[in-house]
Amino acid sequence: MFVLPEFSELSGLIASRTAADAERALQAEKLGIHDLAALLSPAADHLLEPMAARAAAITRRRFGRVIQIYAPLYLSNLCQNRCAYCGFSAGNRIKRRTLTLEEAEAEAMLLLGRGFNHVLLVTGEAPQAVGVDYLATLARRLRDRFAALTIEIQPLATAEYVRLFRAGITGVAVYQETYDRRTYREVHLAGPKTDYDYRLATPARGAEAGFREVGLGFLLGLADWRTEALSLGLHLAWLRKKFWRTGFTVSFPRLRPATGEFAPRVQVGERDLARLIFALRLYDPDVGLVLSTREEPRFRDGMLGLGPTRYSAGSCTAPGGYSEPESSGEQFAVGDHRTIDEVCRAIRERGFDPVRKDWDAIFQEEGQTA
Repeated sequence: MFVLPEFSELSGLIASRTAADAERALQAEKLGIHDLAALLSPAADHLLEPMAARAAAITRRRFGRVIQIYAPLYLSNLCQNRCAYCGFSAGNRIKRRTLTLEEAEAEAMLLLGRGFNHVLLVTGEAPQAVGVDYLATLARRLRDRFAALTIEIQPLATAEYVRLFRAGITGVAVYQETYDRRTYREVHLAGPKTDYDYRLATPARGAEAGFREVGLGFLLGLADWRTEALSLGLHLAWLRKKFWRTGFTVSFPRLRPATGEFAPRVQVGERDLARLIFALRLYDPDVGLVLSTREEPRFRDGMLGLGPTRYSAGSCTAPGGYSEPESSGEQFAVGDHRTIDEVCRAIRERGFDPVRKDWDAIFQEEGQTA
């Protein structure tokens, strides 16, 4: 079981790093947790450009010029949790909707027609509306049409994840939201999501179930981003050691305007976000880094080649929003409204290759029979 040190202890480690520590970390071939702390610390504020250069070199060496493209597909905005920051919070008065299996399949086919082969299935945490039966049935309908089907739903038990894996789900994303226990208690007001430890153990259950990929992240704007990043680095290192066959990704969701008008507790600027991405690339050269449509086009285009390996495009965060663009009940307002073709064109213009399919289920089948 992963045990995270106290948030204050990690904050102290970051504060104790010096400029010399940061310089050494920048040159290190293999970074440890003290090196990550140094690159995240104020002592490394002057190193943004050399960090970007090294992150770009590592990304090119590990991933080439490929940028994978995906789209989220929101299945339901029902939720039993009361989270202060989320538009889907049970206390918010929004139009609630859960797609039928037929509607969900139609939305998926619309995305397939637009060129998406990687789809992230997203729901609020409402297992009575979108439970394992629903998801397994939908996965069986879609698995032969898409290269990858990932889920971002309520945390499940290992046996439930196994069932979804066998039905055709290839990956799971679960964000801790914040690694700071005090902040976690303050922003998760009611519902199953109030259980910090159960959520913290969820990525390990997903890896145990056999998913090809497990995604981590925290919500930028709830607590000190430097300490959150160091916490995530420890979590990622533990998962890599225990589940060395599993691929991992990290997402960087910054708080966006949403119903409820929650104001960020901590301001996280684009320069901070860029530093976080560079530091994690240096710390873990092989981790997939995801930059979603929460961010503005200018920033996303500027980060191409500097660390991120996966971009969403043409996103809608309301159930049914692809076939009905005027649908209400979105989780948050996106920052990049470009279509997949516009995003792919921007990627190509900067000399990179937008890939809509880079993996096939036959590889997994061969691996399972080997």
